Amino acid sequence: MGDIDDALRRAEYEAVTKAPPKTPLAQMRLLMRAEKGSTKAVAQRLGISRRQVERYLAQKAKHPRSALRDALTREVKKAWQPRVRAQARKKAATTGGITIETRARFGYTAPIGTTDDPRMRRLTVHLPAEYARYLFNAQQAGVSDRQLRQIVAEGLQEVYFKGNGARAQGLEVAITDIDYFDVSF
Repeated sequence: MGDIDDALRRAEYEAVTKAPPKTPLAQMRLLMRAEKGSTKAVAQRLGISRRQVERYLAQKAKHPRSALRDALTREVKKAWQPRVRAQARKKAATTGGITIETRARFGYTAPIGTTDDPRMRRLTVHLPAEYARYLFNAQQAGVSDRQLRQIVAEGLQEVYFKGNGARAQGLEVAITDIDYFDVSF
């Protein structure tokens, strides 16, 4: 996963309305519900044996090692409040749009007489719903981080650098390095 994919997942998780379960037993039960009662599927998600899942559900094992604790936290985040997270994505893709905050190196191809040297910029830009929808669809299709960067660069190019078509008509923007990248819905 890349910077943009991770940021989209973090933003999606910020939409949850309640804290996820904290105890290993409650986390295992949540994953069992998410996997429709299949201990095999839960074991595969966590990278442990079916028997170990059964031990936690029977409360014979109570204190997971750090690797399992990390896997539980990661998988519970994925399974926690899926409808709430889906509603937040839908709202961003249809009406709200997304706000991108980044510090990245932007390169340009521009008309002669203007600078095209790439340089670091810190930007906070609100992209309209059409770019959010395009980005979410690409993420769900499993495109590479490079392609997600191109989509973000296109959105920033049109909204920020070109001012929604009011200036810099021949400008094309590319993101080359990302120092940090954050998204909010």
